[in-house]
Amino acid sequence: MAEKIIVIDEGTTSTRTMLFGADGTPLGSAQREISQHYPAPGLVEHDAAEIWEATLACTREMIARAGGPDHVAAIGVTNQRETVVFWDRQTGAPLARAIVWQDRRTAADCAALKDAGHEATVQRASGLLLDPYFSGSKIGWALRHWPQLCEAGDRLAVGTIESWLVYRLTGGAHVTDATNASRTALMAIERQGGWDAGLCDLFGVPMRSLPEIVGCTTTVGTTDPTLFGGAIPICGMAGDQQAATIGQACLVPGQTKATFGTGAFILSASGTTRPVSRNRLLATVLVQEGDVRSYALEGSVFVAGSLIKWLRDGLGLLASAGESEGLARSVADNGGVYLIPALSGLGAPHWRPDALAALSGLSFASTKAHVARAALEAQAYQAHDLKSAFAADGVDWAELRIDGGMAANDWMAQDLADMLDLTVERPDFVESTALGAAMLAATGAGLYPDLKTAAQAMRGTATRFTPALDVQNRKTRLAGWQGALAKVLG
Repeated sequence: MAEKIIVIDEGTTSTRTMLFGADGTPLGSAQREISQHYPAPGLVEHDAAEIWEATLACTREMIARAGGPDHVAAIGVTNQRETVVFWDRQTGAPLARAIVWQDRRTAADCAALKDAGHEATVQRASGLLLDPYFSGSKIGWALRHWPQLCEAGDRLAVGTIESWLVYRLTGGAHVTDATNASRTALMAIERQGGWDAGLCDLFGVPMRSLPEIVGCTTTVGTTDPTLFGGAIPICGMAGDQQAATIGQACLVPGQTKATFGTGAFILSASGTTRPVSRNRLLATVLVQEGDVRSYALEGSVFVAGSLIKWLRDGLGLLASAGESEGLARSVADNGGVYLIPALSGLGAPHWRPDALAALSGLSFASTKAHVARAALEAQAYQAHDLKSAFAADGVDWAELRIDGGMAANDWMAQDLADMLDLTVERPDFVESTALGAAMLAATGAGLYPDLKTAAQAMRGTATRFTPALDVQNRKTRLAGWQGALAKVLG
């Protein structure tokens, strides 16, 4: 019996395919970078054809590593959420560039809907807020501004990245899983079945163009045999942040994880009862097994690892992302320097797409080490703002499980523990997103009877960081952050 799992992990800056054993052991990885297109300030686009070609190349490499398609039990897919792809059902060709989750082109549209009093309706039905982050307003904008989409008529297919990849992998299955669907602002998350007609009308999205919503461990089809030399079941799908929560085995209500990747996303499991936030957090589908949906409360930070990348590529302050840790350790404190990383606006709990980044507290004594440290400190400050919002919603964190590329930074992990005043746990294998998708695929393939069992069997060991900062120092630093933040928020 085939027991190896292939996971396609399609991120914002790269696409990667990983090979896992049935016990969660990583057996190999192939990765390609993805081009970022910025046609104007606030606009971010991807080439969906490039994503497909990169995914195909990486997946072929890992299937060969597995020994061929007969040795692969299933394929799981996890993806950057909210990014929207538009393609032709007949040819499979993209009709326009994909609009990326970071894109802010619909800020004015969302503001107008908010001013018209629609946000309460959107939040009640979808669990989300009116913000250009979510897919619905992006789709409506594209249909109004890109005539080729309307000209396609019934041939137009719209979906998030996992939907696009499954369409290409299977040669025509148009599906999306419940976790990704819950990030569009087009689905009523408490109601089983399809899309919400009222929400689709509000954003101007034709329901006929949208995919079928399925469970996360459902077998949605098999790969086209011409792609890999054999048909492989696809039976595990989830958005990247839900997959990371699953990979961290945060399935019991109250268990909380934070992923520090391009952005930072904190999810706290809430079981089969949908959470309701009064502090501008999001209710989202964590996983759907069969017809049973479990939920999570989520706080979204738009800029985390992309801040370090900007310091490296945009400003030339760093030779490599890893240099930030050494620079942070090289100074005794931040020297009064604070960096508000609103390069794509501010996410939860502020939801200010108009906010601009700011670097404050500079003097002739400031060095690039202080700026690098301020960038890393900003991650703990943003997490602290979210912790306060979660607590106000009745969900206080007992500990925090972290993952993602930035989590490998020991200095930042310790700073999180210090500023949050709680234990931070980091798995020794930090690619929790891919591992979570592997757990879903292993469950869907029948290697485990349910997701809980798969998570227990496949999650590895972890390192723990405990608070070591005195109370007054913590208060002083948080006061400095709040002062700098207040200037940005006006």
